[in-house]
Amino acid sequence: MPGYGFALMGEEHPPELLVEMAVQAEAAGFDFAMLSDHFQPWTSAQGHGSNVWPVLGSIAHATERIAVGTAVVCPTMRQHPAVVAHAAATTARLLPGRFLLGLGSGGMLNEHITGAPWPSARLRLEMLEEAVILMRRLWSGELVTHQGRHFTAVDAQLWGLPEAPPPVLLAASGVRAARLAGAQGDGLIATVPDSRLIQAFRTAGRKEAPAYGWISVCWGLHPDEALRTAHRHWPIAGLSGDLFQELRLPRHVEAATRHVRPQDMSEAVVTGPDVRRYTKRIREFLDAGFTHVWLHQIGPDQEGFLKFWQEEVRPCLP
Repeated sequence: MPGYGFALMGEEHPPELLVEMAVQAEAAGFDFAMLSDHFQPWTSAQGHGSNVWPVLGSIAHATERIAVGTAVVCPTMRQHPAVVAHAAATTARLLPGRFLLGLGSGGMLNEHITGAPWPSARLRLEMLEEAVILMRRLWSGELVTHQGRHFTAVDAQLWGLPEAPPPVLLAASGVRAARLAGAQGDGLIATVPDSRLIQAFRTAGRKEAPAYGWISVCWGLHPDEALRTAHRHWPIAGLSGDLFQELRLPRHVEAATRHVRPQDMSEAVVTGPDVRRYTKRIREFLDAGFTHVWLHQIGPDQEGFLKFWQEEVRPCLP
């Protein structure tokens, strides 16, 4: 049976509200929640950028059942993989059996702040692979000294490890990254219902592992108003390709999206009150081979969407 999740967007909401949203998502019957990790928001209108680790700790204390993951942490530039391995091990103890560590190769908006050169996409994937290998060594509890192409760790050992390390989900926007997820990850994360990503992931060795798909929506009683809300809070949905991964500051994102119109986002974001549009998009992911889907409700009306999900959308899904 598919799993369904709810997005906790650190760019859009303050940390105390993210914790409350996780509690509400659990009450609404969601199987999992995925928390974004941003140093700064995409646009100034979003206005937030909470540190993911204390928020996860608070969610662990406030919830009882729901699984919680990151979507996604970059363990290669702003945060050293040994530091991420340490934080993830602690979080896995606070959320025993219900923490998912989503990792990705990063975007310039968040990762450039340390002043390190911005690598090519191919090199970022190479860095991600080495980071995951190093993190798994640390989760074994051994004393690790690592001198790799990209990372160094000296006499590093993690203490008080969880009973089992967290499952590692790797984000992929292309086939090369999907193959890496299959080779080094325990699951896949993607934002498009592309069966080629699933095929590459499975072929690389993860025939039974979970695949998570992310859908952006904006529920509202009035479709045009919901589309305007989505445009105001999430204009990057109107950008094509991976352009937004190469932008340094919120004002650069705002400049890149200046000519994005609400109607330019109508295919990328499900909006309005028609339950059929939501179930259709979810089924596109399931039909492509995804095992889990989570939904990002854009804008302030989180409670309205949660009620809509619980009463109208969820009963129409497998």
